[in-house]
Amino acid sequence: MSENNRLSAVRFGADGLVPVVTQESRSGDVLMVAFANRDAVDRTLATGLAHYYSRSRGVLWQKGETSGHVQRVVEVRLDCDGDTILYRVEQTGPACHTGTRTCFSTVLGRTGGQADGAKEEDPGGHVLSRLASTIASRAADRPQGFYTAELLAQGIGKASQKVGEEAVEVVVAANSEDDERLASEAADLLYHLLVLLQARGVPFDDVLRELESRTK
Repeated sequence: MSENNRLSAVRFGADGLVPVVTQESRSGDVLMVAFANRDAVDRTLATGLAHYYSRSRGVLWQKGETSGHVQRVVEVRLDCDGDTILYRVEQTGPACHTGTRTCFSTVLGRTGGQADGAKEEDPGGHVLSRLASTIASRAADRPQGFYTAELLAQGIGKASQKVGEEAVEVVVAANSEDDERLASEAADLLYHLLVLLQARGVPFDDVLRELESRTK
């Protein structure tokens, strides 16, 4: 199918634009939202690099053209109504012009809580991404009284031991305990595995990249 035929399904607004949600392809984290016109989508499909249209400047632009923080597009999807596009990308560096990984770093509120305007430098989107980010923060700051920081301080040997122990507990729970216990033990294993990766200096994204390669 030609690009023109594919784009015929896109419902551009009266201003010739369509909203674009940009998502990191491996983690699923939402990075930013912008707009694109037909030319921007055409160039994205043709070059494999994310292009958008600036409403304030009235020009087409390529993400990372000046900063170097380009977005290599893995896939372009259209929503069920045809009026919103999804770019699934591999992000180089931070996605936000403020220097944060994602543009969605201001917390307006949480379920059951009040809006507080707090900032999270790397909120991520997936719970494992957020957990890996928290563990990395503990490794950098080494705050007193935090189990993660204490475990990291004991080195790779201790972290490896904990992964082994938790793996055994998962097997035991799978064979002789209820579903709730198995879920709990599996969560413990995933957490300790992320700590071990941090202790070894292996980015969680490398694991996601390896998993992604196995789905092809």
